[in-house]
Amino acid sequence: MTFSTGLWPQSVAVGDFNNDTRLDIVVVNSDDSSVSVLLGFIIIGFINRIALTAGHGSRPRSVAIADFNSDSRMDVALANSDSHTIAIFLGDGNYSFSNLTTYSTGSTPISIAVGDFNSDSRSD
Repeated sequence: MTFSTGLWPQSVAVGDFNNDTRLDIVVVNSDDSSVSVLLGFIIIGFINRIALTAGHGSRPRSVAIADFNSDSRMDVALANSDSHTIAIFLGDGNYSFSNLTTYSTGSTPISIAVGDFNSDSRSD
């Protein structure tokens, strides 16, 4: 099977973005600074691609998922190399995401990882 994404897919993460217990796929697309989310269905594969913009010229290189705001819904974090930022889309649990929030890195991030770095039982 082939699934449509944006231009120059760079990184993939898997999680349940609509709380149906089926895995969905998120892909960052570097050349068009977009994020593709593919909704998973158990019988027919992945459909219903939604496209999110990572910001004009941001060039996302890596993606990670976690519940960053402790609302029991999966969120998406990006490493944007050309805009020198990390960015977060907060998931609403219904296959939709909030507006993008960005944080300056001061350098050119090419990868992103999630962990509980300050031991507060929350994803950082």
